[in-house]
This record gives sequence, C-alpha cells and structure tokens, in this order.
Amino acid sequence: MAFGKRKDDREVATYMKLSPKTVLLYVVIIIFCVIVISPLVIVFSSSLRTPGNQTSPLNLFIEFSAQSYIQAFTSMNYPMQLLNSVMTTGGSVIMIIIFATMAAYPIGRIKTKTAKFLYYFFISGLIIPSQMVIVPIAQTLSRLGIPNTRFTPMIMFITCSLPFSVFLFSGFMKGVPIEIEESAYIDGASLLKRFTTVVFPLLQPAIVSCVITQGLWIWNDYFYPMVFISRKVQYSLPVGMLQFLGDKENPAQWNVLFAACVLCALPLIVLFLALQKQFVNGIAAGAVKG
Repeated sequence: MAFGKRKDDREVATYMKLSPKTVLLYVVIIIFCVIVISPLVIVFSSSLRTPGNQTSPLNLFIEFSAQSYIQAFTSMNYPMQLLNSVMTTGGSVIMIIIFATMAAYPIGRIKTKTAKFLYYFFISGLIIPSQMVIVPIAQTLSRLGIPNTRFTPMIMFITCSLPFSVFLFSGFMKGVPIEIEESAYIDGASLLKRFTTVVFPLLQPAIVSCVITQGLWIWNDYFYPMVFISRKVQYSLPVGMLQFLGDKENPAQWNVLFAACVLCALPLIVLFLALQKQFVNGIAAGAVKG
C-alpha cells in the first residue's frame, strides 16, 4: 500500500511540474475563452432585465425579469418566424446536400479534363462575393416573374453554398473505396442505385460537416431574406430582430434585442444538445477517414 501511495505521489508531482511553455499556453487559452464568452454572458445578463433598465450592461445579473423575452416573443411573432427559419434552413440544406453530392460524385470518380474543369468551375465560386452581384440577380428574378416569398432566399442560399459543398464532398469522395462500387456493379446495381445505396451512406461525416457549416450561416443570415422578402409575416428570425435596433426617433431596445438574440440561438442550442452524439461521431469519423 505504501509503495502504491508513493507511486501516486510521484505521478501527482510529475503532473504539477508544468513547463513555462505549457503554462503560457494555458494562460493564452484562458484569455481566449474569456474574450469569447464575455459577450455571451453580457447578452444573457442584459436579456434578463426589464426593457426600461438602461444601466451599464457590465453590471451583470443585477435583475432577473422575463419581460424582455415576453416583449421580444410577442413583437417578433416568434412562432411564425421560427417556422420560416426552419423551413428556409432545412429546405436549403437538404437541396445543398442533394445537389452537391450529385455534382461531386462524377468529379471525384471520373479522371478526365472535363471533370477537372468542373471542379475548378465550382471552386471559383468561392472567390466571388455574392453581395457583389446581388443587384443583377434581383433584377433577373424580377424579370423571370419569381415572387418574393420565404422560399426566394433559398435560391441564393443553395447557389452560394454549392462551391464549398462540392469542394468538401469531392475531396471526401476520393477516400471512398471504388472497390465497393465495383462489387455492387457486378451484382447488377445501376448507377443511381450504387450512388444512393453504396456511396451516399458512406458520406455521412461530410454530410454532418456540411449541415453544420452551411446550416449555421443560413440560419443566421439576414441579408438575403431582407432583400428578397417583402412581407413581414414571412420574415425569418434574424430579420425579425432588426426591428429592435430602432432609428433616430425610436431608440434601440437593447434588452429586448438581446432577448431576441437568445431566442434566435435557442433552437440551435437545443438541436445541438439533442444531436450532439451524432455530430461528434460524424466529425470524428471524417477525421479518421482523412
């Protein structure tokens, strides 16, 4: 027993001897975490105040009230805007995955100059800001007679996400063994069946990465819904939050705005907590394959 105790003491002493480089690394990490978390704490603290409480937001948790949340929930028509955000984000992500995987499949499998040209064609979309061409796009949609509805921004979300998604899936596609497809081909499986039943399930890690990266920016984006949606009842959550910024005549309702920010992020937090295991497993599987 004494020998075991001395061994444990030596291990504790070894762990306690940290090099200056390790200590510096820990200090940098702590400072970075404080910088990242501090604004979130300030937002949550201010959201718990009454709308008229305009004291310094640095005075944390001096009041606990749900009035700002109630006002934000009512003024935004939160259930309707939540439904609009879910429909827009979910529909866009589904279409992105379908189009990107179908485009990446021949690019990753066919070794020709045409496939290489298509790969660089999609990649070139990463260097062109969509905001730079928003005016001609809006004019084109208007001339085509496409109405401004909650589904119109999905066109921009899908097209803007395809370059990165094709880049992601085509790179991952190269790691999928072609021998599995050849076995299915020998068994008489058609091209569509090989893609849907053999290749597509193996892309789960890349799909999880695509859902996280593209779903987050689509959910938080307010630019395209603000441009292409004209009816307030079809606004998404980020656009609904803008009404609390105020103007020259009506000052900004900061506590209500912070409460709206929390309500906007709440569905993502709940979704991540519910599907945390699937997200982590998908990303870990992708890391192992890479």
